[in-house]
Amino acid sequence: MQPLRKIAFVVNEDKAGAPELAAELMTVAKNAGVGLKRSARFPLPKNFLKGFDACCVIGGDGTLLGVAREAAEHQVPIIGVNRGSLGFLTTFSADEARAHFHELIEGRFHIAHRSLLECSTGPRSCDLALNDILIKNEANSRLIHLEVHADDELVTDYSCDGLIFSTPTGSTAYNLSAGGPLIHPKAAVIAMTPICPHTLSNRSIIFRSDVCLRVSNCSDESRLLVAIDGQRNLKVGVGSPIEITISDLTLPLAQRLDYSHFSVVRTKLKWSGGLTQPSF
Repeated sequence: MQPLRKIAFVVNEDKAGAPELAAELMTVAKNAGVGLKRSARFPLPKNFLKGFDACCVIGGDGTLLGVAREAAEHQVPIIGVNRGSLGFLTTFSADEARAHFHELIEGRFHIAHRSLLECSTGPRSCDLALNDILIKNEANSRLIHLEVHADDELVTDYSCDGLIFSTPTGSTAYNLSAGGPLIHPKAAVIAMTPICPHTLSNRSIIFRSDVCLRVSNCSDESRLLVAIDGQRNLKVGVGSPIEITISDLTLPLAQRLDYSHFSVVRTKLKWSGGLTQPSF
């Protein structure tokens, strides 16, 4: 990668130690002659990242999700530094960021291009999701009746509390909590996981990357809410279908050259165990 000459910092000041860490890293960057700007606002203002070589996000995964759409639109790599809890997306710890930030400035990092979901609920109502799209009852957690088509083929109709449509990146988020599968980030697929389905045989379905999914409300008594990455909502008009596809845009995510996806999964999910020799 080319050396970084302009870095935008997005800092979640509610996270312990985040402002102090940002000051440290910005000093390193300034001493290296890097142009800087800083924001504590997220989601970011439109075009905040235009013309920048990278965006250093210091906070939790939620902070990074608030930056993802802007970063994808301008193809600005995100350097995620975790000051939250799990940190699947913010893959650098504070200590790793301090130790390796000069290497990142020099361009010694790898970019992973993460897929995004595009969701449309009408002609002027469209958004991008890095993790997931949740469809549920607008008012509460009452049962809803949804019909799902993959292209022009009926998949099935669901009686459930909601549906989660997840990217591989988002498979470790709400999808996992709802019993959905873990998916490698490089897999070109969409996962659909029902929440508390009344038909016990309803399980997650994995769709190919070029599918167009269409979700229709089969109940006249409920209005639907579409939540994008748990941060933004799209309203659904009566009788309007919800369309979900994989976007042509991807999110560039900066990673260390020795980054290992399964090492992160083992650490974050606290997997343990190993092979032992049997005793006879």
